[in-house]
Amino acid sequence: MARFCTSCGGEIPEGAAACPKCGAGTAPTVIPPASAQGGLADNVAGLLAYITIIPAIVFLLIEPFNKNKFVRFHAFHCLFIAVASFALGIVFMILGMIPVIGLLLIPVSFIVWIGIFVLVIVCMIKAYQGQKWKLPVIGDLAEKQADSV
Repeated sequence: MARFCTSCGGEIPEGAAACPKCGAGTAPTVIPPASAQGGLADNVAGLLAYITIIPAIVFLLIEPFNKNKFVRFHAFHCLFIAVASFALGIVFMILGMIPVIGLLLIPVSFIVWIGIFVLVIVCMIKAYQGQKWKLPVIGDLAEKQADSV
């Protein structure tokens, strides 16, 4: 199994206690192997779930991914992020109708959407590393749904 450094992402050889690239002595992240049934590694499926909501829905509908708690967690996490972003967009749209507040919201909404984009990229990276990185409220909801198989 491949082991990667949690600090720099470099590959750690078998038996090494520290990363040869950065020297970090932290515990390496182990990327899970490909699932035998689906032909797609669980970490790759978790990453693909964040691309748009369509792969997330597909992973929740087809086997063996709809039985895998790791893939289900990331699919639900993506869907809940999309729902929260949609609700935030509606709030910005309603507040944007107020003349002065609408002008002030232009830079704020731009920064918020960039933040959401970065957040999704971080979720993709964590999923590829085989980790469950939970957002405060959304992550708990996603974990509860993923465990309800």
